Amino acid sequence: SVTGMTCAACVRRVERAVAAVPGVAEAQVNLATERATVRFRPDQARLSDLTEAIRSKGYDVLDPARVAQERAEAEAEAREQERLGLRRKMRIALALVVPLMAIEMGPMVVPAFGQVLETVMPARMWRVLSLILATVVQFGPGRMFYVRGWKALAGGSPDMNSLVMIGTSAAYGYSVLVTVAPRLFPVEAQHVYFEAAGVIILFILVGKYAEALAKGRTNQAIRGLVDLQPATAYVMEDGQPIERDLSDVRRGMTVQVRSGGRVPVDGRVVQGRSFVDESMVTGEPVPVEKGAGDTVVGGTINGNGVLHVEATAVGADALLAQIIRTVEAAQAGRPAVQRLADQVVAVFVPVVLVIAAVTFGVWLYFGTLTMALVSAVSVLIIACPCAMGLATPTSIMVGSGRAARAGVLFRSAEALQSVQAATVVAFDKTGTLTEGRPALVSEHYGTGFDRSVLAWVAAVETQSEHPIARTLVQASKVRGWSLPDASNVEAVPGRGIRGEVAGRQLLVGSRRFLDEAGVDTKTIEDALGTIGDRAETPVLAAVDAVWAALFAISDPVRPESAEAIRALKAGGKRVALITGDVERTAQAVASRLSIDDPISEVLPTQKAAAVQALQERGERVLFVGDGINDAPALAQSDAGIAIGTGTDVAIESADVVLMGDDVRKVATAVQISEQTLRNIKQNLFWAFAYNVLLIPVAAGVLYPAFGIQLSPMFAAAAMGLSSVFVLANALRLGRM
Repeated sequence: SVTGMTCAACVRRVERAVAAVPGVAEAQVNLATERATVRFRPDQARLSDLTEAIRSKGYDVLDPARVAQERAEAEAEAREQERLGLRRKMRIALALVVPLMAIEMGPMVVPAFGQVLETVMPARMWRVLSLILATVVQFGPGRMFYVRGWKALAGGSPDMNSLVMIGTSAAYGYSVLVTVAPRLFPVEAQHVYFEAAGVIILFILVGKYAEALAKGRTNQAIRGLVDLQPATAYVMEDGQPIERDLSDVRRGMTVQVRSGGRVPVDGRVVQGRSFVDESMVTGEPVPVEKGAGDTVVGGTINGNGVLHVEATAVGADALLAQIIRTVEAAQAGRPAVQRLADQVVAVFVPVVLVIAAVTFGVWLYFGTLTMALVSAVSVLIIACPCAMGLATPTSIMVGSGRAARAGVLFRSAEALQSVQAATVVAFDKTGTLTEGRPALVSEHYGTGFDRSVLAWVAAVETQSEHPIARTLVQASKVRGWSLPDASNVEAVPGRGIRGEVAGRQLLVGSRRFLDEAGVDTKTIEDALGTIGDRAETPVLAAVDAVWAALFAISDPVRPESAEAIRALKAGGKRVALITGDVERTAQAVASRLSIDDPISEVLPTQKAAAVQALQERGERVLFVGDGINDAPALAQSDAGIAIGTGTDVAIESADVVLMGDDVRKVATAVQISEQTLRNIKQNLFWAFAYNVLLIPVAAGVLYPAFGIQLSPMFAAAAMGLSSVFVLANALRLGRM
């Protein structure tokens, strides 16, 4: 956690300082979160080395060894101290600038006011009073710009503070010389700009204060997640609930969750029944009933009942802590769209200094000293790159935080950009578009065979973990049949399984599997067609190379799948289905859900190749899956979304994780990605356009033709407003 950064140039400066430490592989600094994310070799660099490198550049670092809760509290305290400090400086500046403006500008606006002043004391004494007031503003509230700006300038990487320091010093220093040694200047150049220097500092402090308030709001998502975790838990000891600090709770302990209280740990209910509000995890507002054996997540809210929960994950291992780390990682990263801004910022401030110098020289030659000074100061003030440094990270902070509240976790900033860029959304079927709970719905047996074949099939399938295998085993158990012993069992991925039962050779699997083994399946052509038309999956069995049974397995389509696909297509996305089912079944599911591209009979090992085939057609693919066999496809795709109820391998391979199994959140993820990127582009456009348009105006290009010259005071106000505009625009994402 880095404090004291004010603009994009500060970010570059801290990054370069950290990257220069031996052993550092990568350093990224985020202005909005005020954090540096560093990858380094601990045998070559220590945290103290990184901290010292940052502090040597004039910034401070909060203790990096704190846990999430402590770090969040420390950051909140640091931000509050910064806000209070800015408010104090702003009030002091305001109290001094108001009389300063009255002294210097009052007689120009109301001539009679000038006469009143002269009756009180001579004009020379009023000028001295202006000098005193301006000096207090310059080196009191304005001291922060000198401290930070000079260090940045001396380090060869000038920043916003450097520009403010140079600009206000030019106006103030010129005015001091005119006041103490007026004979050095011609009469027409004996103007003072004490009020301009003071108002510039005041306006920038006002802008920074408003920025601090807005930045506090952009990070509400993380603070809100941290606040979900209660500080204490009621641990059962000798049958009695004893209140303990959450840090003292360990795995295996049993905690009591009282009515209306927050669940303190991830765990398994061992006693009690209640409804639990899990909206903070899943984004779903309907409470879920929990009883003995059910799992609960730390941070969720218990209803009216009392639960006793055995802790299975605490502290950093808990789901809430993982969610916080995921959101923080996304907020700390940089999407590709920011690269242009980074390249511009790298040279921006030095270029502004050159433009200011050229502006001064041109107006000094073609105009007056006064015109040269005013124009150069305006250029320096208007060009402060605060808005550019905030344009991208604030949008990512608010967008990723809003997504987390909806049960969508973007694991990186890059994912926020890549999801919306997809042209095709490709879905796995089983467990993603379907409920993942297949059931046996019909059976057909060949001549000379009866239902006892199901027991033989189940005997072989007990050695498989495939969902269809479990379905056939369960169907056999429901009928109360005892299963014979199976031997020489061998699974053939994507095809089926073979084995030996009661001395007979058994093949179970797809039609292709039996055809490749030389089994004649032409007699069941019509039955297979009917099963496919009903969007059911056919499973064939052969005994001693003779077709013996045909089972129809139905995995019901999720009720929300059609709505999710309609939403994606309404947003201009094509939708594909990648499944191992036969073509007829895939076509039936695609027809029911209005899917554009059903891709059938894909082996688990071929899913990534199917995604690659879509990419070779020029498509950018967003793949959605939930199983271990989806991991290669998730990795191959341009962006991958894992259903949160899926396996850890699939989740680790994905760019986005959905908390819960509602596939409508895929459309939510796409929408949030699109709106966040649109917001980033708006911010970057206005940050760049603001400087491109107003720097020439500040330099005086409109003065010869229209007599328009930008006052340094208005330049300071505009500079502050630009940052506030960017922050306010980013905060709109919180209302998605």
